[in-house]
Amino acid sequence: MKCDICGNREATVHLTEIVNDKVTKLHLCEECAREKGAEMEEHFGLSDLLAGLADLGAGIEPDKTEKIKCPVCGFTYSDFKKVGRLGCGECYEAFKKQLTPLLKRIHSADRHVGKVPLTAGKTVMDTRNLQDLRVRMEKAIQFEEFEEAAKLRDQIKELEKKDEGGK
Repeated sequence: MKCDICGNREATVHLTEIVNDKVTKLHLCEECAREKGAEMEEHFGLSDLLAGLADLGAGIEPDKTEKIKCPVCGFTYSDFKKVGRLGCGECYEAFKKQLTPLLKRIHSADRHVGKVPLTAGKTVMDTRNLQDLRVRMEKAIQFEEFEEAAKLRDQIKELEKKDEGGK
């Protein structure tokens, strides 16, 4: 699919807006999306979406949420509601009470448990595998599946040897 603006490059950014059963679709290449970033945000209302999803001070009186301020950058919670972005990393702590329900609603969790970055290297994956193997071995022992437990024990020893050799 070609970009709706330039018509030359392949569209990699696809936006869909549905308002009162009216569907608006926009297909853009990365370059046009970058150029039209602010305009697209205004049209598709990303900050309005975030502000609308926010609990807007649930459980706290509105005038009190307006006074909550980040001690580092001075950003207020009302600034976040207007802009849809935080001022700095400390804002997460300053607005924790208001952001927690928002994050749970958007991501179904308030903690990130995502993928391990590629740059973290093999040792992180080996550590995770080792922990997983130990848990599985304990369960196998608990259910008296001793053959499976022995196989898992051998895999654990192999990973531990690799870890010692790599250091």
